[in-house]
Amino acid sequence: MSITAEEKQRLMKEFATKEGDTGSPEVQIAILTSRITTLTEHFKTHKKDNHSRRGLLKLVAQRRKLLDYLKGKEEARYTDLIGKLGIRR
Repeated sequence: MSITAEEKQRLMKEFATKEGDTGSPEVQIAILTSRITTLTEHFKTHKKDNHSRRGLLKLVAQRRKLLDYLKGKEEARYTDLIGKLGIRR
């Protein structure tokens, strides 16, 4: 269900705000988005997996909190990030 270490490293390099950045909101949101996408694909074949669905809802809520934080802190970074990830339409 989770993402691979290589995928995580790729996301950290792509969304890092500076060298060695692993904890900025952009990196955390990118990692959560990747995990959410993976779980969404899982539910296309396992419709009755309610235990994992609860975990998905927790991930979505955590991403929402981080997005709200980033929007309140710096809206330009927020709009750039959602554009890169393709979260909002």
